[in-house]
Amino acid sequence: MEIRHDWSSKEVHSLLTGPLDALLARARDLHREFAAQDVQQCQLLSIKTGACPEDCGYCSQSARFKTEVKPEALMDVTAVIESARTARAEGATRFCMGAAWRQAPKEGDKRFEAVLDMIRGVADTGMEVCCTLGMATEEQLTKMKEAGLTAYNHNLDTSREFYPEVITTRTYDDRLNTLAAARRAGVQVCCGGILGLGESVADRAGLLTELANMDPHPESVPVNLLVPIDGTPLEGTEAVPFEEFLRAIATARVLMPKARVRLSAGRNTLTEEQQLQCFAAGANSIFVGEKLLTAPNVDWDQDRRMVSQLSP
Repeated sequence: MEIRHDWSSKEVHSLLTGPLDALLARARDLHREFAAQDVQQCQLLSIKTGACPEDCGYCSQSARFKTEVKPEALMDVTAVIESARTARAEGATRFCMGAAWRQAPKEGDKRFEAVLDMIRGVADTGMEVCCTLGMATEEQLTKMKEAGLTAYNHNLDTSREFYPEVITTRTYDDRLNTLAAARRAGVQVCCGGILGLGESVADRAGLLTELANMDPHPESVPVNLLVPIDGTPLEGTEAVPFEEFLRAIATARVLMPKARVRLSAGRNTLTEEQQLQCFAAGANSIFVGEKLLTAPNVDWDQDRRMVSQLSP
């Protein structure tokens, strides 16, 4: 099958709303043909928590909202590297570091130099290294690449049209510019979105169309379910029905046959059976560990048992 980068939102909307059995069958075929059949386990660590100036309506780390998250300074480099070693011993092959910044600190800033040291240390463990530090320039990303960075995460979250309903302090094009800078720096792109922000199916189609028309496609596509946080504008938001989430996973696989489609935030709200359905429909990566930045996650023992059923 030809890998496409010219999907229309109408085509994608049809996948999200058409017959479910046909969508799942198509996704399974592509999953077998193109996607890695192992389930990549990725550990996500918050290396700098809270006090973010952005107003992302779903986020517990925004300084604009009163949540239970307490600001914490940038972690010690040694502690981060030790956390990576522990994650590798538990079975993770990618280590992701997230910092609640609007944008990565400037080159020469001691915080940026510390992040470079973290990247070097994690890379030395033999793991893939991913960072999500907010907006970043090509020069910064080049420095991170030289230190051993594998991928940069910068999610689009939702469609261009719905985006201003969720975030006003950073534009959609700001996000796309950072992704383009990552590509120019030779860094892989990790980019996905969140379901359950109050968006329509058309908005989900818009997000997936944007991702699917990137050339090349993102190497990894995290698909998040909103975890409503008390104190944020989206607290109390109604959960997305599982079938809609499953359709998004299958559609992502159809659109981006070679990508790592990652079950991310909100996975702890799914049963093991539902997660197994997602793996059959195209998912081939999960975030592991007790927390995803500040959100709860599934524990290691449960994940080991589940993943053992999927080993090729």
